[in-house]
Amino acid sequence: QVQLVESGGGLVQPGGSRRLSCVVSESIFSRHAHMVWYRQAPGKEPELVASLTDGGGTVSADSVKGRFTISSAHLQKRVYLRMNSLKPEETGVYYCNVRYLGSIYWGQGTQVTVSW
Repeated sequence: QVQLVESGGGLVQPGGSRRLSCVVSESIFSRHAHMVWYRQAPGKEPELVASLTDGGGTVSADSVKGRFTISSAHLQKRVYLRMNSLKPEETGVYYCNVRYLGSIYWGQGTQVTVSW
């Protein structure tokens, strides 16, 4: 069974940092997979935050460039999202997403709340 399990969410103060982690099933954790972090703010559609392409490149939303970093650890089968200088408007549920061999997989999400 394919699974993506996110962790690392919680309450963080504005300007603070957080690292999210996503454990990905070995069957779809591939250098040829496209791995993405999305954020869904309350009442809004999910939006792409950062992605790690099958060529090893990274793409980030303009709003997070220079502050968020997506990376992966192949031995641990994990995808990370390092978030620095967090803003209150970046509150939401963060989802891990993997696209591989024509299929798309989602995790259950982890809540990040940026607030005093």
